[in-house]
Amino acid sequence: MNFRTSLLAMISLLLMAPFAYSQTKGPLIMAHRGGAREFEENTLSAFKTCYENGIRGYETDVRMTKDGVLVILHDDSLDRTHNATGPVEEKTAAELKDVVSKKGGEKFLFLDDLLDFFADKPGVYLELEMKTSNRKLYPDSRIAEFCQKLHQFAEAKKPKDSIYVYTSFDARPLKEIRSLDADAQTLITASRPLSPEYIELAKSLGVNYIGCQLSGTSRTMVREAQKQGFKVNCWPGHSIEDYFYCLGLGCNVHCTDIPMAVMNVARKLQ
Repeated sequence: MNFRTSLLAMISLLLMAPFAYSQTKGPLIMAHRGGAREFEENTLSAFKTCYENGIRGYETDVRMTKDGVLVILHDDSLDRTHNATGPVEEKTAAELKDVVSKKGGEKFLFLDDLLDFFADKPGVYLELEMKTSNRKLYPDSRIAEFCQKLHQFAEAKKPKDSIYVYTSFDARPLKEIRSLDADAQTLITASRPLSPEYIELAKSLGVNYIGCQLSGTSRTMVREAQKQGFKVNCWPGHSIEDYFYCLGLGCNVHCTDIPMAVMNVARKLQ
């Protein structure tokens, strides 16, 4: 019996006997890009639908236009997801007003609109990923402005009981946010499993969370990171099996593209 078959058998048994997990809450279920495999990613309707169905953890991607307006987009260009081409960093906010998503014709999402939606909804965990790794689009000279605006707008509209976390693959904005606000919640993420070296990097940046790949991450390393004061967010979540893997690792947050499906299973386990 291979690993996948064994895991599926375990899932079936757990679903038939949900009280086995009645004493654990498990990791926070976080909708990656608003649930990228269940809804049209990074659209306001995706975040609204997740919220209406009980999801309270979210991840999204923040960029800045040529004229300094913060917007929501994952890719370095609009080509894959919208009826437009090229980087948003080379467009003005006015030029994006008529841009819509390819599948559902959703309006292009500005950060202000997303923050306004969550402004009256306490108890939300929101990761704001700063997409500044492309140094051609984000030279050092743009980092300070980007971080100052993001921090100012997010903190002004954050409900008292919510947690907003500033995240990035890029160390530069993490350092800038920390210089702006010593109490800000920050997360370093990378396309690699948790390791002693990665924990040391997180310590050097003074972050609160570590984002790491599920594949290759061990329970021992998760416990070690938590012992040193970090919360651990494992990704990507593309299947229910990934959720069970994250549950077994003891992670604090599970970043998944299928939050609704995962939540349905989690409820049964509770």
